[in-house]
Amino acid sequence: MTTYKSTPLFGGALVCEMPTKFADVSTLRQVPDNQEVYIDMEGFTTIIVEINERVGAGGSTPEIDGRALTTHLEEIVGDGVEGLKVWNTTPTQFSKLDEEIPAYTLIATLSPNASDEVESGAPRANTPDFTAIILSLVRLERERTDILITVNVPHIRGEYDEEDVDLQLGKQGQLIGDAVDYASQIWKSFKVRDWGLFKEV
Repeated sequence: MTTYKSTPLFGGALVCEMPTKFADVSTLRQVPDNQEVYIDMEGFTTIIVEINERVGAGGSTPEIDGRALTTHLEEIVGDGVEGLKVWNTTPTQFSKLDEEIPAYTLIATLSPNASDEVESGAPRANTPDFTAIILSLVRLERERTDILITVNVPHIRGEYDEEDVDLQLGKQGQLIGDAVDYASQIWKSFKVRDWGLFKEV
């Protein structure tokens, strides 16, 4: 059973509940100013909360927001877009934000680029078979801000049970199941304490 702790982000301007076994990466290395990054001390999963400039046209419709979600996802995966597969996208309610604020979550998988392995002749040690991505987007139109919450779940051979994972059949396996729990706890607990944050970023 995962335990959570209330975690201040961006100097306390935002707050949400993170799993207690996750550590703040900024204590280990530099993290960009617009990001807060947490890593599982017992595994490879990371949770990134990121404040970005809002992308896309004004207003909010499923089409406009869907395109924005795709744009952000493509920026996250960069050159790896060939190995990307989006499994589902759903509107998401963040319990402590105004109901009018649109938010969406997608689940995707990213397979390593096959050409990387061909060049080196073998898969690199600790190269994941694939990485699952749970990406939530909160659209703050008035603040001209998109908040991204990304749970990255690398699946490294030997660290997970391959027979338990088949997203086509709806089998998520333990690691993705845990990541969905982390994301849903963030949807329930995420709160903006200081709206002035978005003027500074």
